[in-house]
Amino acid sequence: MYNSYWAMEYNPFKKNDKSDTTYKTADFANAIARLEHLKKTGGIGIFTGLAGVGKTFAVREFSKTLNPNLYKVVYISLSTVTVLEFYKSLAYGLDLDPPNKKVDIFRAIQERIVTLSKDKRITTVVLVDEANYLQTGILNDIKLLLNFDMDSKDYAVFVLAGQPLLNNILSKQVHESLKQRIVINYNFHGITKEEAKDYIKTRFALCGVHTEIINENALESICLCSNGSIRKLNTLVDKCLLIGSMNKANVIDTEIVMSAQNEIELV
Repeated sequence: MYNSYWAMEYNPFKKNDKSDTTYKTADFANAIARLEHLKKTGGIGIFTGLAGVGKTFAVREFSKTLNPNLYKVVYISLSTVTVLEFYKSLAYGLDLDPPNKKVDIFRAIQERIVTLSKDKRITTVVLVDEANYLQTGILNDIKLLLNFDMDSKDYAVFVLAGQPLLNNILSKQVHESLKQRIVINYNFHGITKEEAKDYIKTRFALCGVHTEIINENALESICLCSNGSIRKLNTLVDKCLLIGSMNKANVIDTEIVMSAQNEIELV
């Protein structure tokens, strides 16, 4: 809509970004390194952070690197479910036709994970997004699902990604047994101001823009308003480009940033 106004080949701040280039923040690099370690050791990994800081993106990019001949990836994005629904979702992800009873699904899932590991040398990797919404019953059962050969083997990897509330939930005494099984616990800090500035300039370069579209003061304002959230940063820059084009501006300044911020904030 305003790509031509700013001489952009495409909008690099939209989800339908045509570029395959991944901007690697310190958070992203730290998360990937820990996920790589986790896939070798097995067990549970906890990845937390505020909304929009890149948790899901990092987990998704990690899953893309897993060889399907060596890893069976099950991604569960709907976490506001009952215990039985969670079991069924996991069973479907493991290509199972789940029985009706929870105890039978539990047994089928464990047998499937062990069979994949022992017979096919395939490690099951379960990725659960928005895990802070998981019911207590599900969290209790995860530690049971990972109890193989009288708790002497780790045949699977469980990655729980969610907002910081997840750590508060797991710190409760009722989850002490599950907490002791956690191999990795990483908290995303969000994109830094320096990274945010570099990210914006890099994204513009990718879409063919090498002139200044956003002045330095506006960049500072965008970084401040984004508060470490890459998602909010993308939304804010996108809104700035729209308002700037509507106002026939030559460059995005702090006044446009504030107008964009006011539009996207809920009042």
